Amino acid sequence: MKLKNFISKFVVCSLPFILTTITIQAQEGDPVFNTEFNNPEASTWETLKGDAKLMYGGLKYTYSRPFQWQDDDIGLFLGVAIGATGLNLMDEEAYRFFSRQEEHVPGVIQEFGWYFGSPQNNYGVTGAIYLTGLLTKNPKIRRTGILMISAASAAGLIQTVSKNIAGRARPGDGRSRLSFKPFSKEGTYHSFPSGHTILSFTTFYALSKQFENPWVKAGLYLGGIVSPVSRLWRGAHWLTDVALSMALTIAVVDSVDKYLDQQTLMRNNPELREQTKISWHLQMGAGTIGVVGRF
Repeated sequence: MKLKNFISKFVVCSLPFILTTITIQAQEGDPVFNTEFNNPEASTWETLKGDAKLMYGGLKYTYSRPFQWQDDDIGLFLGVAIGATGLNLMDEEAYRFFSRQEEHVPGVIQEFGWYFGSPQNNYGVTGAIYLTGLLTKNPKIRRTGILMISAASAAGLIQTVSKNIAGRARPGDGRSRLSFKPFSKEGTYHSFPSGHTILSFTTFYALSKQFENPWVKAGLYLGGIVSPVSRLWRGAHWLTDVALSMALTIAVVDSVDKYLDQQTLMRNNPELREQTKISWHLQMGAGTIGVVGRF
């Protein structure tokens, strides 16, 4: 309980520093202050409704991305798949290695990994960041909160569905890395992907995108991997579960971030939105019938 209280105090005390730093960076010429995220005339309720649409839009955009992949995207996907196959061969050895390290890891680090990766705590932090931006009318902090919440929701839904479909057994009890029981309701067969990894790394990776300083980014990355590694120490997941969860997180956060940038660009340049519209027409001729889209 003492550790839990310590972690709660740490998070609460850290929030003002994080929010202040984001604000200072934004004021140093960040173009987000000239976008739809900065409309001082809008009421809090109107702003909230607009932000909710952006969160939902980011989620939809993320799920549509695989249908728009180019050759480079497919190549990257295949690279990740090949890498995961290689890691899978090391899963059991990695499980034994990390299990031996647990007793040497300070308890506060292990507890931080567990609590910060839990949904109620993670959404508490991201929600606090967004509400701070909303109530103080700070567009940079609001955008950060939108990115975190939308990305966590998109990745979290994928994680929930995938756990049930994959049915991969957790390490321990003599089960191998190739033990699967699809659609099982047993928690012991919900190893892939790692929910703690997804929520924790989503938050830290999204936060890191708000900073240019490489040392700050490195520190946030380090904080983001505490939860993933803590799941390995506890034997809750295989190495490939954690690695693929982190890869999924990066892809989702980048997708939502790109969507928010596109919305900003299009709202400031309406002509671009018009160029993206497709006008569909039914066309018929001798022995032919079809639908034609005009850009």
